[in-house]
Amino acid sequence: MCSIFIVCEGVDGSGKSTQLNLLNKYLNQKGIKTLVTREPGGTPVGEKIRELLLDPNYPELMDRTEALLYAAARAQLVAQVMRPTLKQGIVVLCDRYIDSTLAYQGYGRGMDLDFLRSINKLASGGLAPNLTVLLDLAPEEGLARSRRERAADRLESQSLNFYHKVREGYLELAKRKPEAYLVVDARQEMEQIHHIICTRIGGLLNV
Repeated sequence: MCSIFIVCEGVDGSGKSTQLNLLNKYLNQKGIKTLVTREPGGTPVGEKIRELLLDPNYPELMDRTEALLYAAARAQLVAQVMRPTLKQGIVVLCDRYIDSTLAYQGYGRGMDLDFLRSINKLASGGLAPNLTVLLDLAPEEGLARSRRERAADRLESQSLNFYHKVREGYLELAKRKPEAYLVVDARQEMEQIHHIICTRIGGLLNV
């Protein structure tokens, strides 16, 4: 059985959800059982927390409160969904994980990275992905894509400077541990990105 955990990360509008769904279909066609989930969310509790975190009616939400809410949703998802699923040998595909907290709350908001790592180690119980796919895209393009599709949520309403810090944070995280990341230029055609991802993950799963 394959206990493989794959995460897709990137700034808003980078195409994470699209690529995760394409990867899911590809693996299913190869006979590999998968579970697709997302952060924050993935459980009834997590989805309620997600609503609060993304609601633009709460601009007063403090940075530390925000980080702790993300960690709470993560703790619920790991315990209720991820660990039981991985124990069954099912591949878990997740839209965002701990790196989102480090990039957005750490690099973006300037929170202490050691503090964020400590609360997320507690929340996740140390569960780490086998591979993180980082779809790298300039924030200007990503936000333009997002805003064509829907109204901006609380996070998407942040400044462009904030998103540049987030992108830099993601790239720094990938640079520190390159063997655990696949960094893909998200400006490429959707099919080309999908091919790059499948080639790398095919090597992990021997498909």
